[in-house]
Amino acid sequence: MKLAPIPQLNLQIVASNSTTEQLVNLWVHGKSKNTQKLYRRVSGLLLGMIGKAANYLTLADLQNFADTLELRGLSTSSRRTYIAVVKSLLTFGHKTGLIQVNAGAALNTPKPKDTLSQKILTEAEVKMLIASEPCDRNRLIFKVFYYAGLRVSELCGLNWEDLTSNGESGQLLIYGKGDKTRVVLLPLPLYRELLNSRSDAGNLEPIFKSRKKSDGGRLNPISVTQMVKVAAVRVGLSDKASAHWLRHCHASHALNRGAPIHLLSQTLGHASVATTSKYLHAKPNDSSGLYLM
Repeated sequence: MKLAPIPQLNLQIVASNSTTEQLVNLWVHGKSKNTQKLYRRVSGLLLGMIGKAANYLTLADLQNFADTLELRGLSTSSRRTYIAVVKSLLTFGHKTGLIQVNAGAALNTPKPKDTLSQKILTEAEVKMLIASEPCDRNRLIFKVFYYAGLRVSELCGLNWEDLTSNGESGQLLIYGKGDKTRVVLLPLPLYRELLNSRSDAGNLEPIFKSRKKSDGGRLNPISVTQMVKVAAVRVGLSDKASAHWLRHCHASHALNRGAPIHLLSQTLGHASVATTSKYLHAKPNDSSGLYLM
């Protein structure tokens, strides 16, 4: 009996796929779970859409990818994130020698419209949003967002061991963006309110628990964002509101009340004061036009 011929493997393709997998694994190593998930998703979308291994990508390929994202209706902010991830992948690959030419270096990143001012509520609106929340846990979550200036992922990751005393009040140890840690001091009333909500929870338990057993007792960032949105609509505010808006409000209101910008930068966990300075222009207290009336 004549045996069927053994199919010949394209060794170049096999090698390319192996190199790409190796590149992605090295690239995401040591990053947070959320970052790894995003990076793998975006790189998978890119390579699947173009149909090439990472070391064969050209600038034209990347521009086609960017155009496709726009045609699919992704927001400028989302496209900016996707392209930043792609550029990060190719830059890393070039540094490690797994990619000979970094085509991403010449890829333009979309410039988003500055809508920060539209995401900053007045102090009265923030207080109204908090006071109108009927759920004690949710109301306390809103207070921590506002008074501590946290990101959603940072709040969801808080355990009771991260809350400690500091003189008469207390502080939170925050595990932030880029796996950086920082300490945020709390107003005394908020610290006491958190302590009173603890009950018999252990040190490794989440400060804010999820009611869903499927989440392992930890809040989901998407659920928290929706929580703020529902609360905002309840009091007649924008239906586009999110948990991050309360972080923006913290920054703007603190600066308006005289907080030093370097201190705000430390509290928010920004890499530089330059990032924090955007809040100086978002809701100005004065403008030259006011002198013309």
